[in-house]
Amino acid sequence: MSLSLSLADQIARELRADIIGGRLLPGMALVEVDLVKGYNASRNTIREALHRLGQEGLTRYVRNKGVMVRRVEREEVRDLFVVRRTLELQAIARSSPLTPPQSERMQSAIEAITLARDREDWRAVATHSLVFHQQIVGLMRSPLFDEFFAQVIAQLRLVFCAAPDEQRFQSPWLERDLEIHTLLANNNKLAAGEAMSVYLDDSERQSLALFTFP
Repeated sequence: MSLSLSLADQIARELRADIIGGRLLPGMALVEVDLVKGYNASRNTIREALHRLGQEGLTRYVRNKGVMVRRVEREEVRDLFVVRRTLELQAIARSSPLTPPQSERMQSAIEAITLARDREDWRAVATHSLVFHQQIVGLMRSPLFDEFFAQVIAQLRLVFCAAPDEQRFQSPWLERDLEIHTLLANNNKLAAGEAMSVYLDDSERQSLALFTFP
């Protein structure tokens, strides 16, 4: 964690990581007194961290209940995918041939997805797939985009929580992540971009369907 971050920023990042990791789910309360003890921080610092998460669209204040992890609304899903297309497709289009460390980070994420799938830990499958897509955006070598995209995938993680059948929702994506990595490793940016575009179209369609009720 960067030493230049304030304690409130560090705590906000850790709580965001808990959302991405599926440890904090929509509707869960973020109890101020528990966070004060858990992080050995002042109440003002915790309040500042929670305010940061609210600004990122990850929490909301509910009267008489306090701060809760929020549920993403259907109309927000399209906007999240506008951002995904903008960043991920641009990252691929502008990428140089993968360096060994870049390829290794992507491969590590894919291996983690595979292990989680073998354990039938579908929550972890979703988390590691999002990490893989973080690595795609990371090809732009922009700390600002990296930080922004971390906020985006945290909101996506809250979208995925709406899936009534996690296995059915998450099982199609491993092979497609692997295909994109293979194309990038072979420096076939055009095919990788096309594969990513179809991937995002399908993912958006499936995500929107979570909010379609009979």
